[in-house]
Amino acid sequence: MPELPEVETYRRFLDEVILHQPITAVEVFDRHVLAVEEDTLRRRVVGQIVVATRRLGKNCFLEFADGSALVLHFGMTGDVGAYRHDYDAPRFTRVAFHLADGLRVAFIDPRKFGRIRLTDSLEQYQKDKKLGPDALKISLEELSQVLRKKKTLIKPLLLDQSITAGLGNWIVDEVLYQAKIHPERRANTLTDAEFSSLHAAIQSVLKTAITQEATYRQFPANFLIHAREWDESATPGTDQHRFCPRHQKEEIAKKYVGGRATYYCQICQPEPSESI
Repeated sequence: MPELPEVETYRRFLDEVILHQPITAVEVFDRHVLAVEEDTLRRRVVGQIVVATRRLGKNCFLEFADGSALVLHFGMTGDVGAYRHDYDAPRFTRVAFHLADGLRVAFIDPRKFGRIRLTDSLEQYQKDKKLGPDALKISLEELSQVLRKKKTLIKPLLLDQSITAGLGNWIVDEVLYQAKIHPERRANTLTDAEFSSLHAAIQSVLKTAITQEATYRQFPANFLIHAREWDESATPGTDQHRFCPRHQKEEIAKKYVGGRATYYCQICQPEPSESI
């Protein structure tokens, strides 16, 4: 599922191919991915020039000169691509935006859970969808201020897009592991030092994933994701990926927290005591 790092990678790709290019046509192969009438999409988009690409959480925006924007949400299997000729169109291209230089930008989505929308502005979209600050931009003060009042378990709170936009399941597990916080800690029990570690871990995990273009096999060996993906690329020829990088004889544990599969180290992230 495309998470914040994947969407940031898509945004950077779009920044290279679509910026300052007039859109000359919109080709719709499957209306299922449209959250706007096809005629409205064409009327609002054809002739426009994308002046900026932006991202909020898992949403990508192609912004026009008047501040309005095309919103791309990638669902479970969405992607973007570019081609010039029909025979080169990526498989599962659902919508293609034709550019003045002959290039076509493809919205690709095998399972068709992604959506294309229009918005009057990014700020309006954020308000309408009740999205919190972007996870890459949220400050320590913003994060701690909203979380320290909550008695809810920390993992479901970090997945709540109204608190901070862009953190998905594997990212939250990685962040909590790097910050050495158990996923079932109640947010209001975290200390100032733990909030600082949590915020630093969010930035570190996201920036690492973006640098590696969300290719988890290239993530550092001290990342938990190798255990959840059964990936031995960081420790080839061994089963060391199943164990904690810090405590190499401690197998990574799995349980369900808030209905989501959760991976953690029982030594690094000790269970909260009843008094916490």
